[in-house]
Amino acid sequence: MSAESLHKSAVVLLETWQPPTDSDRALTVALLAFLDSAPRGCLREYAPGHITASALVFSHDEREVLLTLHPRVGLWIQLGGHCEEFDETVSDAALREAIEESGIPGLELDPGLYGVQAHSITCSLGVPTRHLDLLFRIRAPKGAEPVHSAESTDLRWWPVDALPKDAEVPLRG
Repeated sequence: MSAESLHKSAVVLLETWQPPTDSDRALTVALLAFLDSAPRGCLREYAPGHITASALVFSHDEREVLLTLHPRVGLWIQLGGHCEEFDETVSDAALREAIEESGIPGLELDPGLYGVQAHSITCSLGVPTRHLDLLFRIRAPKGAEPVHSAESTDLRWWPVDALPKDAEVPLRG
């Protein structure tokens, strides 16, 4: 577990992913170039930007998605956050973040990458930076009830076809 294992996992995920759109392909190329120049680019300490691990948590029947009203961003977004040096891979970080932020045990991570995003943000570093999200699809067990934590203003299930107006969630059909 180290910055090196996180970096390697991010590169493998991006190199093996089949982006569904031209914009996803372009961002994937940019993320790989970023990682080529930033050996510690998976850690929040890298102020110009850093890879983050995002989790699209779906209900067991995939009719709903769990969103957080993020206190810093002020929008409904997917769960997720920073990779830590104790995470072996970026997918491990996404699952850890999903469990921490949802309070739901028994989440199941789908293998492979679901998507990519890039956001300008002032995160816990306290300076403007970029979050370079690697997104993972995660399924909750039947009857899962999220537990609100201090990491969000609100946390709730939303029907995938009726997301809030201010949601920034990259759902694919």
